[in-house]
Amino acid sequence: MKESAAHHERVARMTFAAVYPMYVEKVLKKGRTEKELQQVIQWLTGLDIKKQRDLIAKKASFEVFSDSLR
Repeated sequence: MKESAAHHERVARMTFAAVYPMYVEKVLKKGRTEKELQQVIQWLTGLDIKKQRDLIAKKASFEVFSDSLR
């Protein structure tokens, strides 16, 4: 797939809150738990579970999510 600027903009505007349930559904189908998902997100990003929940509650975009990693 060829990535374009429009594609990157669309992804940046997506909210973490909208995608997170899909992540949960996927890990549950694989026999894992939501807690394990949260641990992986923390390991990859450094964001603890409280910060993850905060971003979900605020319906933060992936752009904001990414900015919070800095």
